[in-house]
Amino acid sequence: MSSPTCGCSPSRHPVHCVVPPHVLRHIAKNGTPEQRASALDTLALDQTARSLRMITSLRMEGARALAGPSLANPTVPPKANRSIFDAGHTEHAPGTLKRSEGQAASKDGTVNEAYDGLGATFDFYLKAYGRVSIDNAGLPLHATVHYGKSYDNAFWDGTQMIFGDGDGQLFNRFTISLDVIGHELTHGVTGSEADLRYVGQSGALNESVSDVFGSLVKQYAHKQTANKADWLIGAGLLAPGVKGRALRDMAHPGTAYDDKVLGTDPQPADMKGYVHTSQDNGGVHINSGIPNRAFYLVATALGGHAWERAGRIWYETIRDPRLKATATFADFAMRTVLNASSLFGTASVERAAVLHAWQTVGVPIPTNKLFGGVALPPGAGLPSLGATASTRKD
Repeated sequence: MSSPTCGCSPSRHPVHCVVPPHVLRHIAKNGTPEQRASALDTLALDQTARSLRMITSLRMEGARALAGPSLANPTVPPKANRSIFDAGHTEHAPGTLKRSEGQAASKDGTVNEAYDGLGATFDFYLKAYGRVSIDNAGLPLHATVHYGKSYDNAFWDGTQMIFGDGDGQLFNRFTISLDVIGHELTHGVTGSEADLRYVGQSGALNESVSDVFGSLVKQYAHKQTANKADWLIGAGLLAPGVKGRALRDMAHPGTAYDDKVLGTDPQPADMKGYVHTSQDNGGVHINSGIPNRAFYLVATALGGHAWERAGRIWYETIRDPRLKATATFADFAMRTVLNASSLFGTASVERAAVLHAWQTVGVPIPTNKLFGGVALPPGAGLPSLGATASTRKD
């Protein structure tokens, strides 16, 4: 089985896969013959699929440019437009249409999980931030399930979601995890806004933003507060017998799994553990643990529903036209502070929480750009978090 190239190039249109390549390489080295075969198949490069994905994306961009502004009736409430297809365990997408918007549930539970997950993500962005679908212009949401044979991944290819069924030994079906669906669709949101380049720190930010909003999609669906959420990405995805809780733990990076076949979670929790590597586009799935933890610290310091304040700051940051596609952690951190100030005030507990979080994970913020062009010593000018506890809603 050949499979799409998952983030193997810092091109403008990489394919983003939820299972990092370092996990699949561990499986290919340490698994049973059957597990190794599935991992190698999943890792296999498919240049044709990547080329087709780029061509399709460029065509879509051209079509949107020619179409001009949307002429949708603003008095009609926006709603999702979902289509779920079945690849029949082939690598041909989209496949056979199994369920369209408004149709009754399918007898195939995987189809229904994909349908519900797309709907939950659409509802989250619409109701939390007023965003109409992935591109904020009502983009129809398509998904293909039962892709390939024992395909151990899921990805957003720029036009639709693709879900493998997993091998049943290490991974369950990939529609099982709502945060994974939210994560992958958020790659489309980021691509239509900041379009963070998929390499190095900007690539790690790209992955982190997807983790942040993937988790928020799940929290919103379950109406969870920040301090009740599990902050796991891929909870339920690991099959019974695998020693791990998920693919990533935003609260405690580096602790999601420790398994003889999958390996040990390599994510660092702060800049002291930053991993310098040429693999995985410069460790985009590894170093994303650092901004992940920063967001978790902000959300739990503020309490309440994380999408309301912490999530709003992050959302406005990826929409900030001043955020460059090549942004570093420090660039992104500075933008979150400035957006917290714009949204809630320079003396707000929200701004204080953001500053404190980035300081905790060791990301330096260029204070000369925050405090009137005057360079301040480390820690100077940081507002107190003392008032934060009184604002918690949990």
